[in-house]
Amino acid sequence: MDRSAELYMRSTQVAPGGVSSPVRAFKPNPLFIDKAQGSKVWDADGNEYIDLCMAYGPLIAGHACPIIMEKAKEQISKGTVYGAPSEIELKLIERIVKEVPSAEMVRLGCSGTEATMHAIRVARGVTGKDDIVKMNGGFHGAHDAALVAAGSGSAGGVPSSKGVLADVAKHTFTAEYNDAQCMSDILDKNDIACVIMEPVMGNVGIVTPEKGYLEEVRKITKEHDTILIFDEVIMGFRASSGGAQKRYNVTPDMTTMGKIVGGGFAAGAFMGRKDIMENVAPQGQVYVAGTFAGNPVSAAAGLATIDLMCSNDNYSKLEKRTESLVNTIRDSMIDNKIVGCVNSVASMFSIFFGIEKATNGTEAMAADRQMFDRMFRYMLANGVYLPPSALEVDFMSLAHSKDDVTVLEDKFKGFFESVKE
Repeated sequence: MDRSAELYMRSTQVAPGGVSSPVRAFKPNPLFIDKAQGSKVWDADGNEYIDLCMAYGPLIAGHACPIIMEKAKEQISKGTVYGAPSEIELKLIERIVKEVPSAEMVRLGCSGTEATMHAIRVARGVTGKDDIVKMNGGFHGAHDAALVAAGSGSAGGVPSSKGVLADVAKHTFTAEYNDAQCMSDILDKNDIACVIMEPVMGNVGIVTPEKGYLEEVRKITKEHDTILIFDEVIMGFRASSGGAQKRYNVTPDMTTMGKIVGGGFAAGAFMGRKDIMENVAPQGQVYVAGTFAGNPVSAAAGLATIDLMCSNDNYSKLEKRTESLVNTIRDSMIDNKIVGCVNSVASMFSIFFGIEKATNGTEAMAADRQMFDRMFRYMLANGVYLPPSALEVDFMSLAHSKDDVTVLEDKFKGFFESVKE
């Protein structure tokens, strides 16, 4: 028995499903990672993999980036948590305000889930309304308001997890992404506090906005006095230096972030217009708190990551490298007559099998998951670690070299050729 299998057997005795998050699990057992550096991870048996999971997004500079690690170590030497404000926390907030169009004021937190939960609470507190709208297939953290599936029109949503109260879920409505008329119809018929949406969907794979869609959503929400929240937990400082909102030039009322703003450490943030954010305690009456909020180590690593990405044309370099890989994958799928499509933006991409397009959650969730599983296992056997789920995202980083891209191109080609055979 290999070491990962042994560790998994032990883990199932003390941890639900043997993992600390469901997306990490796959049969017969997930890999237990021993170490990581740059674009690579090594499992408990010493096997090396090029990593395209990259911890699901925060590691845009790569694993254990020396510049970021040095800043984190420097802060650790001065203490890990204070329970009081710090200058490094303020510097991160100031940098976010500088880069993100919607960020007039920022409150730091501990996770993306926390950020979206608090942003929804603020929107409800400011508007005095109860109901919210999310996208079909959109994931906004593991809290009750977000763990809701589509309901029957005006009846609101239904719980997508046991333990979520129907009385809570009924306040969450679901719209189809890239369908502005659907959004308009819901807001016409209901008094909605906020629309929370990923400007680029990243939890059913990558699904990008069609031309004019985000602009139309912005227009509709303004007309209905509904707060528009862009969930940029994945896209923040990934889609561009100011997130997807800067890339697509559409400014929401509020934004949530996580992942990259912590530079590989636990972090979250929500932000928005000053008149909205002034409602957050202690300045206002919407209560938000956390012992580790604004953690100085996370702030130091997050600020170092943002500084690095905003220098030396790094966003452009990383996107071009990603485009090269994505184009090779697309061409190889065509050459081998593999039915499917590849969606990409910036340094992220997703492969959907069995469908010709994925423009919303319904289409994306119809992808052939068995074919994805074949690819996942082929790539794993050939030294490439992909996210185990068909509806997750592949992430590139600054640490992925041209040589890495060449290897990845060869491995993907090998899989498509094996399917053709």
